[in-house]
Amino acid sequence: MIDARALIQTHGLDAAKLLVTDKRDRQRLDIAAAMLAETADTLGICHAGFALTALPHKETKETLWRRDGHRVTLHVESGRERDGSAIGIPYGSKARMILIYLQTQAVRQQSREVELGRSMRAWLTAMGMANTGGATYRLVAEQARRIGACRLTFFTDTAGGELRTNGSFVESEFSLAGALNEAQPMLWQETVVLNEAFYRSLVDHPVPVSETALQHIGSKSLAIDVYIWLAYRLHVLTKPTAVSWPALFGQFGAGFALQKHFKPSFSDALRDALAAYPDARVEVEEGGLLLHPSRPPIAKPAERLGRY
Repeated sequence: MIDARALIQTHGLDAAKLLVTDKRDRQRLDIAAAMLAETADTLGICHAGFALTALPHKETKETLWRRDGHRVTLHVESGRERDGSAIGIPYGSKARMILIYLQTQAVRQQSREVELGRSMRAWLTAMGMANTGGATYRLVAEQARRIGACRLTFFTDTAGGELRTNGSFVESEFSLAGALNEAQPMLWQETVVLNEAFYRSLVDHPVPVSETALQHIGSKSLAIDVYIWLAYRLHVLTKPTAVSWPALFGQFGAGFALQKHFKPSFSDALRDALAAYPDARVEVEEGGLLLHPSRPPIAKPAERLGRY
């Protein structure tokens, strides 16, 4: 695995790209260079629960999605149509980016009500998503609909037993039906209100991430999950910490039948995440990963987050 930061700092970007032969590694050097040169404040926020658990990467027929993380279990239950049929569990990179946007804006404004903008195009731009027209509009509108309809529960182990947080992502329907009109892709609604319980839990358990980094990772949902996990874990470590392949498979291996099939995909996602987080110090070993104390991917300025 290349050390993008060291290569760029030692040789410069252009010379570093000549030293690697893999096309994907050259793309990662571009991402790392962009992050090392980043000067703008692109603070994003994600609920800590999503650093330890995750939504599906691909569409699933399941109506109750369960993922177990370190001391946390997430249940996501599909919403229902009026006739009782399942709407579906939100999944993939689009659902993740929508949720990160909503969480970031809510914490920034210290309000559950989040403004989306006057058009789908403006909203996609704000989220850093490529504006490719109808196909993107439909994907985002479908994931927003699923997010608006589903119910979620976080189970968290505490010193006193188990804490259960019930709720949903948003208070009412998150409908973007008007976005399907490519000629004039207006939003069906200009604001969305986060669920009270979810918002309070978010305020109590925020994870600072870089919006720019996530936008560079783009459509790779597993890499988004790995990046958020590293952002959560590395800067609070006080000593090197080993994480085994079975533990990684348990947390990130949804959709993979066997650990041996999971490892190559996880390793590829890890390389993307590390390119977007150049300060991360992670070693890949035979038994898993060795995490080292690292600087956070982005500062958490008090003036932006208040007491959070």
